[in-house]
Amino acid sequence: MESLPQLFGIGKWSVFTSGNNKTRQRGMVVRPLKMAFSITSLCRISKPSPPKTPIFSNLVHIPTTKTHLRITPSLTPISFSLFTTLPATICRPRSTTIRSLFTGIVEELGEVKQLGASDDGGGFDMKIAAKTVLEGVHLGDSIAVNGTCLTVTEFDTQLEDFTVGLSPETLRKTSLIELKSGSLVNLERAVQPTSRMGGHFVQGHVDGTGEIVSMEAEEDSLWIKVKTAKSVLKYIVPKGFIAVDGTSLTVVDVFDEEDCFNFMLVAYTQQKVVIPLKKVGQKVNLEVDILGKYVERLLSSGFVDSIKAS
Repeated sequence: MESLPQLFGIGKWSVFTSGNNKTRQRGMVVRPLKMAFSITSLCRISKPSPPKTPIFSNLVHIPTTKTHLRITPSLTPISFSLFTTLPATICRPRSTTIRSLFTGIVEELGEVKQLGASDDGGGFDMKIAAKTVLEGVHLGDSIAVNGTCLTVTEFDTQLEDFTVGLSPETLRKTSLIELKSGSLVNLERAVQPTSRMGGHFVQGHVDGTGEIVSMEAEEDSLWIKVKTAKSVLKYIVPKGFIAVDGTSLTVVDVFDEEDCFNFMLVAYTQQKVVIPLKKVGQKVNLEVDILGKYVERLLSSGFVDSIKAS
């Protein structure tokens, strides 16, 4: 085979070696500063054998016993180097942002601007006016809307709004189906590794809904009682955590005979969340403390018995 400068097209001819005979082929005149090359195949097979898995998609096996080097001109107007490194945009490290964990500390109240069927007809889109949660937002980021983890599909920092998709299942399982244009919603961005954990671990995975059965004021505080299904109530304990419409709250009492629990909102919290704006009979999203589910799973799997037996 001739030298690399001749092979890469600096001369007018490219020579490929096949055995002891040289076959001269006319090649195109290529100047490295105007045209780049990609090596599309490079291999040597001494005898038939099952092909190995290629490391790169452009390194493949040729059904021949000869060594060939095939040069394919690329139209990308960049210079060529034998020691060229891949651009950073091709191999980008994944973000360290935790996209599916929240604290239950509401960052702001957003207002629903539009709610309707999506363009593809496969679900629904909801456009929400907001300011704080748009800081540093990217497409695909997670934002909790009334405690429901939703994905940002569009956003406009000038118009100060963003859009999330809603599947039919999300509307069936959450209280978001009650929303309409003008409704206020709790908003919280997913936490980052450097964020302070002000509330508790909230996944944004709604376990069920509850119905507000009473709202009673005591001085500047507000008592709220919520009724929910037994399948959700069994994970709720007095002085335990619960996320109500995405707000991290402390349970005061549990009334098993009524399938209810209650909590209290102080004056400051009432001004920062959407719950006090609701009325008796309306629904709220509920997410129980995930630790209760893990404990139940361990107990039902015989984990404690295995510890005793060991």
